Amino acid sequence: MKTIREYKRSARASLRGNWAPAVLAMLAFLFFILLLTVPTQLPLYIPFSFLLIECISTGISVFRTFLMSPLEVGASNAFRLLYENRDDRIPENLFRLAFSNYWHKVWGMFLMNLKLFLWMCLLIVPAIIMYFAYAMTPYILEEHPEISAWDASKRSQEMMRGHKFRLFLLVFSFIGWFLLSILTLGIGLLWLGPYMEASTVAFYDDLKAQQGEAAVTE
Repeated sequence: MKTIREYKRSARASLRGNWAPAVLAMLAFLFFILLLTVPTQLPLYIPFSFLLIECISTGISVFRTFLMSPLEVGASNAFRLLYENRDDRIPENLFRLAFSNYWHKVWGMFLMNLKLFLWMCLLIVPAIIMYFAYAMTPYILEEHPEISAWDASKRSQEMMRGHKFRLFLLVFSFIGWFLLSILTLGIGLLWLGPYMEASTVAFYDDLKAQQGEAAVTE
């Protein structure tokens, strides 16, 4: 396996000359996150009845599942195409990949998040560990639609066996950049997001190279 420095170097190389579409894609993605997050806070400040508050919150939560889940898959794989194929149509690929084979991706991400929720009901630390175990699920859902939605997260868990801590270290290596992004009132996230996405793709690509496609398709 490559080093964290090599993953980040490869990520920067894939983004070189492609920062504009990368930032645009991240801006669109963050816009939808805000769009589905801010309304959930409104009932805290508006004197609605309890029943109406519950209806609004439930409706937004359901809508978030059906919109954000495929967009997460689309974003991950848009940067994968940039890294692997130099396909710089990142915003276009984000939405195209999000809504192709739509229900398979929604169901796959729902099951992954359900598993994480059940782990979190037990203990926080095991839930964090399983978060990294399931981290490859968005790529598997897109690259291998023949794998069932349930099995996609299981295959991710198999691929990540013995590699979860390495991915944790890769993510943790961005903590300084994250703090700087907070100081810029979140504007820095428009650049940090693509950098982290591309670095995670580099990790996934290396994992595939080490284990071979058989590790996913068998």
